[in-house]
Amino acid sequence: MINMKELLRSEQNRLMIPPNPPNAERLNSQMKAMTVIHGFQYGLPDSEIGHKWHIPDPASQRLTWNKPPKNVLVIKKIKDASLLQPFKDLCRFLSEQQKMIVYVEKKVLEDPAIVSDNSFGPVTKKFCTFHEDYDDISDQIDFIICLGGDGTLLYASSLFQASVPPVMAFHLGSLGFLAPFNFDAFQCQVTQVIEGNAAIVLRSRLKVKVMKEHKEKKIELRNGLSESTVRLTKTKEKEHGKRVIQYQVLNEVVIDRGPSSYLSNVDVFLDGHLITTVQGDGIIVSTPTGSTAYAAAAGASMIHPNVPAIMITPICPHSLSFRPIIVPAGVELEIMLSPDARNTAWVSFDGRNRQEIFHGDSIIITTSCYPVPSICFRNPVNDWFESLAECLHWNVRKKQNHFIVEEEDY
Repeated sequence: MINMKELLRSEQNRLMIPPNPPNAERLNSQMKAMTVIHGFQYGLPDSEIGHKWHIPDPASQRLTWNKPPKNVLVIKKIKDASLLQPFKDLCRFLSEQQKMIVYVEKKVLEDPAIVSDNSFGPVTKKFCTFHEDYDDISDQIDFIICLGGDGTLLYASSLFQASVPPVMAFHLGSLGFLAPFNFDAFQCQVTQVIEGNAAIVLRSRLKVKVMKEHKEKKIELRNGLSESTVRLTKTKEKEHGKRVIQYQVLNEVVIDRGPSSYLSNVDVFLDGHLITTVQGDGIIVSTPTGSTAYAAAAGASMIHPNVPAIMITPICPHSLSFRPIIVPAGVELEIMLSPDARNTAWVSFDGRNRQEIFHGDSIIITTSCYPVPSICFRNPVNDWFESLAECLHWNVRKKQNHFIVEEEDY
């Protein structure tokens, strides 16, 4: 595997950027995520490091364990009876045959069908359990296995606000665009991953800061008294007198008009310069991974996850010329209400943590330095095109008939 200096140089060549670009410091910090974390490393083999303008093959990114993985987090789609047996089979295999420590969310084991299964009871006693938002397991997990649809992968991303372990996703949900593995041969496939025989794709995330003015709201209590309280939770820090909440987003940030009947009216800044004002239902800022989700439904292009970019897509813009655009991954976007906006806006992050945005608040978005290493079934290119064909039926059309040439009589 290549060392850090070679990896940064390789990534500069892949991104086709000069040695000291305007955003060099920010880009270098983003590349630092591609190093040894959670007991594994990922990158390109030495054979892929070529001359100055060599562009490496994304299919050559491989997963290599520095030490055998011991702790695995199993994420199961909640309230889906069809996943109970696959969940039990997988946990038995990991715990009894692979001798791994299995982490499971507490609410998964509270399912009555699991509680009432006496034969599965001895297995669950070996599990390590946790509660979302209360227990931090970010530095204890070696890799993750998801059972369900794309939502389980998004949920896994939300649990790790810094570096993320490799994620193996089994397609047991509705769509499964991000879940390339079928469960039929799970034992063989999981064993290959544990042995380090797997390709990966680094799915970039967005680092999002929500900077909010100090606002208070009167809340009526049950006893008739009132209490003045701050309308904010999960405050991380303060900047310029504002409270700041940070999120790591895998798919998209959506800013919309919420329940208001007025047009959304927000200003979009790129590296401090106003580039446009969005007047419409809202705006989507997405990663390449998120380009096949809400953004695709709003008319955007679909971007392969290996492409370093951020996509900006308007939602029903009140303009015939407002098309989706793609900007470099190294830029910083800032979105806030226009001074003459008639109403507030609402923002959500991968469909979660929805909150209202007022005048004076701002949303700062850039590419995160913590991608999600997603384990591939074959390789990043083949898996992506197979998902386009199987899940989205990309370019499906009945074939045009060829001309039938009748033989002429001579």
